Amino acid sequence: MGRSTRLAVAVTSSVAGVGVTAVALREMLRRQAAVARRRIGKPLGELAPNADRVWRRSLEGTPVELLLLGDSIAAGLGAERRKDTLGARLAKSLARRTRRPVRLRTAAVVGSESSALSPQLDGLPADYTPDLAIIIVGGNDVTHRIPLTVSTGHLTDAIQRLRDRGAAVVVVTCPDLRALRAVPQPLRSLASRLSRQLASAQAEAALAAGALVFSLRRTVGPMFLSEPEEMFSLDRFHPSALGYRRTADALLPVALDALGLDVHGNPDAHPPSAAITLPVA
Repeated sequence: MGRSTRLAVAVTSSVAGVGVTAVALREMLRRQAAVARRRIGKPLGELAPNADRVWRRSLEGTPVELLLLGDSIAAGLGAERRKDTLGARLAKSLARRTRRPVRLRTAAVVGSESSALSPQLDGLPADYTPDLAIIIVGGNDVTHRIPLTVSTGHLTDAIQRLRDRGAAVVVVTCPDLRALRAVPQPLRSLASRLSRQLASAQAEAALAAGALVFSLRRTVGPMFLSEPEEMFSLDRFHPSALGYRRTADALLPVALDALGLDVHGNPDAHPPSAAITLPVA
């Protein structure tokens, strides 16, 4: 079952209705899912560019250890070159601000749900200690109809395991699926509501677990709505190189805050605080 078909099933189950009305709605949403599936397709395949390496190696000092966990956005699917993935973009920006090299490790896997965070952590070396971990997950939880409590439970467990390793953690909440213009209405609006509900639950759970929160919907979401041809890649589902660049630029201040640094890369006089993060209202 494709992403768009699962999405149709998910949003149908979220709409109260019985009898002929429910049957008609379900059929309409399934037809719309088929339309979206034809429009989106899989021109990018399922493999993102491998961007794992030490970025800005010429800089002095011990490399900052940067870890990305989660789904296809964290993996960088949609970028044609490794330097254009979200991880590489963020690594290069962190290196410039901290004036230290940054070693990127990407454990994220295309198509992952929140339940995949634990296996991704299991795959890390036992002695690996990231300085900063970025978690980006949620879109596949929406399309697979994963209950909010189950999704946030997996997220909370991952945050706690990362903090036990000594990592600062930033959770990037689920994007607003309203930006997916390849998905017809009303399927898109229903998907948007479900994705915003998940993002809000993720933000609450992340803050409670001691992570900082970055909202895709509130920061770069408007750009994906107003500039879809530029911000989306060929599949009209994942970010383009420009989409990843703008996302990394917006994420950088929160990443620095998590590391205890100000926007210039200097030690911050105040500890990282959820007050300057961007949770979903």
